[in-house]
Amino acid sequence: MTLSIVTTLYYSRNYLYEFYTRARNTVQELGVDYEFVFVDDGSPDDSLNVVLDLQKSDSRINIIELSRNFGHQRAIMTGLQNATGDYVFLIDCDLEEQPELLKDFWKTLREQKDVDVVYGVQARRKGGWFERVSGSLFYKTLSMVSSIDYPADTLTARVMSRPYVNAVLRYEEKELDLWGIFVLAGFNQKALTVSKSDKGTSTFTFRKKVRRAVEIITSFSHRPLYITFFLGFFSFLVAMVNIAVIVYKKLVFDVDVEGWASILASVWLVGGMILLMLGIFGLYLSKIFLEIKNRPLAVIKNVYRN
Repeated sequence: MTLSIVTTLYYSRNYLYEFYTRARNTVQELGVDYEFVFVDDGSPDDSLNVVLDLQKSDSRINIIELSRNFGHQRAIMTGLQNATGDYVFLIDCDLEEQPELLKDFWKTLREQKDVDVVYGVQARRKGGWFERVSGSLFYKTLSMVSSIDYPADTLTARVMSRPYVNAVLRYEEKELDLWGIFVLAGFNQKALTVSKSDKGTSTFTFRKKVRRAVEIITSFSHRPLYITFFLGFFSFLVAMVNIAVIVYKKLVFDVDVEGWASILASVWLVGGMILLMLGIFGLYLSKIFLEIKNRPLAVIKNVYRN
């Protein structure tokens, strides 16, 4: 039985020695044969050199160097594709997620034979009040418009069985949301509430979060397309009622209907709704455009194995 420890590198040099030491000590305590799979996601610092130095003293370290930065989730998928263990421990190496979580995850997985995945859920979402409130609203909105029960406040850290990992790898879409795919893959999954540290800085900016939110919604739900239909139908009804009122006043009461301001407001309302609908259609068309190109998730530049 082997366990693959998979992580990605991006501005990670300050954490790698400690992460490696703690993760190695933890898996050795479990008495399980292991391998490390480090995926260098085009990190601008010298993270690659750090793990190459670690590899000199540990032949169980495998390093996948990508040709450029492809993004966190694509790098994770590349790591899963190159992991060979019977089980996979996926975790970020920035130490916000403690490597020692593996103990509790592994214990739960081994004790509950029908469980294929054990993953962490934050006990309390990190950040200020705005980040916590906006995050909560986002997950609630996503669950409303999505066909899946999208998991809120989950960590990257999780232990997965080989059949489950193989199922995840069968999802070949290029515009992927990995956390949604983790749900779509099914199997029996167990959540454990854990604490997550905060290193204080993050490369995941607010702009990236907004973009990610749009990508997730359009990847896992077609309901916005239905919403555009109902908005259009509602605006049509409102326009018909307005026309009927104008005609009734003219024919019955001989009232000249004034109101260039209301007409202008209606034009702006309808025009805005049309642009909104076209924008939603455009998002889905862009998804189709990117998928049909069938480009690779990532390009591997070098593989370093002992």
